[in-house]
Amino acid sequence: MLSGKHILLIVGGGIAAYKALDLIRRLRERGAEVTPVLTRAGGEFVTPLSVSALAGRKVFSDLWDLTDEAEMGHIQLSRAADLVVVAPCTADLMAKMAGGHADDLASTLLMATDKRVLIAPAMNVRMWEHPATRRNLATLTGDGVLAVGPNAGDMACGEFGPGRMAEPLEIVAAIDAALDGGPLAGRHVLVTSGPTHEPIDPVRYIANRSSGAQGTALARALADLGARVTFVTGPASVPPPQGVDVVAVESAAEMLAAVEGALPADAAVFAAAVADWRVAGASAQKIKKGAGGLPRLELAENPDILATVAQRTEGRPRLVVGFAAETETVVAHATAKRARKGCDWIVANDVSPGTGIMGGAENAVTLITADGAEDWPRASKAEVAARLAARIAEALG
Repeated sequence: MLSGKHILLIVGGGIAAYKALDLIRRLRERGAEVTPVLTRAGGEFVTPLSVSALAGRKVFSDLWDLTDEAEMGHIQLSRAADLVVVAPCTADLMAKMAGGHADDLASTLLMATDKRVLIAPAMNVRMWEHPATRRNLATLTGDGVLAVGPNAGDMACGEFGPGRMAEPLEIVAAIDAALDGGPLAGRHVLVTSGPTHEPIDPVRYIANRSSGAQGTALARALADLGARVTFVTGPASVPPPQGVDVVAVESAAEMLAAVEGALPADAAVFAAAVADWRVAGASAQKIKKGAGGLPRLELAENPDILATVAQRTEGRPRLVVGFAAETETVVAHATAKRARKGCDWIVANDVSPGTGIMGGAENAVTLITADGAEDWPRASKAEVAARLAARIAEALG
């Protein structure tokens, strides 16, 4: 996949630097050559010896090393690669890149290169959400810098939210897409995500506990493989990924309209946790407590978005994938759902309270196809997304 490709890998200073070691291993497994550059801060988290051992070559770190400059100057080092990857890319490195600084080897290489640059941001959630970081990201993407991640989840500092560096396999997929256009180049994939909110009155609604994390990770993974992704999302707690066409909706009816408006597509993945019911005749005014007792809420069934698309006679995507969030007899219920809805695949998971999956950072799924049920090991939602995206790419050919 990456045989003969030369990656210049800049390892920034953050706890996520440990993932760079696995990234080097994954790249070399696929035949890529990796030239590592370790920032001074990066060297506080991983050693030059461990990086060099995995890369199979010398680690560069000092702009003023006379021997390095004589053998391969930083200008040549920055241009000998097919792609420059920064992982982890800290808030400081992003700021340097956006500001055009060149005061150490890493920032000088990034200024001197004539190759594409891919960053994998990693930082505390507050740093990621800071207006300065958002401005820097906008500047970098406007300059043509590619980005993969960050993901949402638990942080080493004890906080939770977006800021975790993308998983090594996600970064590998993004590298492949950057170099070759990716296996899904030219394909359009529709992804739904998040919960829906069904209004009771202007201030109350029916909803569920979905965070939208799995759908968001999947949209990102598909985009990393080169797909044009339309991301139809309900009011999720996880922010939408970069590099996709985002359509924000509230209710199931709005989601169905957005989905139909996004077709045609080569594949459609329905990861949203759509509310099964809505209140028939939601109140236009806030319902007040009164002496008349509890209000009576009459429920109506919401449209079945998955079945509507899967059973289309015209314009049906080649591959329709549904999700089944179950709390008991998971495989049996999901298998029956696949047959009932008419979709090609069902991704089933156990969301009973003890699993911690609904709203959590990990998932354990069973992929159900016409060939049977395939259990996948519990992993981060990003890893599950990368694996599912790869299977989708394989199915679409």
